[in-house]
Amino acid sequence: MLKLRFIISLFFICFSSVVFSQTQFSIATDLGLQRSFKKEQQYWAVGHTVQTQFNYSSTEGFYAWIAYYSVGKFSNNVTATAKSVTTTPQQVNYINNAEMRFKHFSLGWKKYLKGSCDAEEKWNLYAYAGLGILLGRVVNYHSVGIDTSVYFVPVRSGKANFKRLTADLGLGWELPIGDDVYMYAEGRVWIPTTDYPSKYIFVNDNAPLVGMLNAGIRILF
Repeated sequence: MLKLRFIISLFFICFSSVVFSQTQFSIATDLGLQRSFKKEQQYWAVGHTVQTQFNYSSTEGFYAWIAYYSVGKFSNNVTATAKSVTTTPQQVNYINNAEMRFKHFSLGWKKYLKGSCDAEEKWNLYAYAGLGILLGRVVNYHSVGIDTSVYFVPVRSGKANFKRLTADLGLGWELPIGDDVYMYAEGRVWIPTTDYPSKYIFVNDNAPLVGMLNAGIRILF
């Protein structure tokens, strides 16, 4: 039994050594421009991403990133309706001015469609596919004061946090610019896979839906 345990332990030690010796590690950072596409929730924002990448082969590997973005601003024309038929007026039209911002964590798979993670001369083309957690914050300012004990409102005034699970897709282009240093540009999209409706978000169905254009530097170790 002890001999079997020794053989198994030795096997895993040797296997781990081979795997880690073949794994290549990268750190990347970039700046990005974000666009919210959902109707009634459209805006622009800027952000920053930091990510690590582990390539178990020269063309495939895993990534993990954290991204955060500036506040995006948009407005909605909405109507509050009276809860009682005796209330005057029965409707109040107003503007909801909203601010929204995101933090995003993602884990997934990266595949080089052309080239490799350690290419020394020619440009690379790659794709992402992963799952993420989007942490959002929204702040609403109504153009007029609405008494919510008297009126139904389509979106509440004030601050709130919300979460979404996302499917994360991306396509990127990369060029070596020095010893193990690469310049890249890529497009990403976060597709919400959960709703978790919030009374502070005017549009909840399949939202938020955002896309990004990012450019940065990757360093291979």
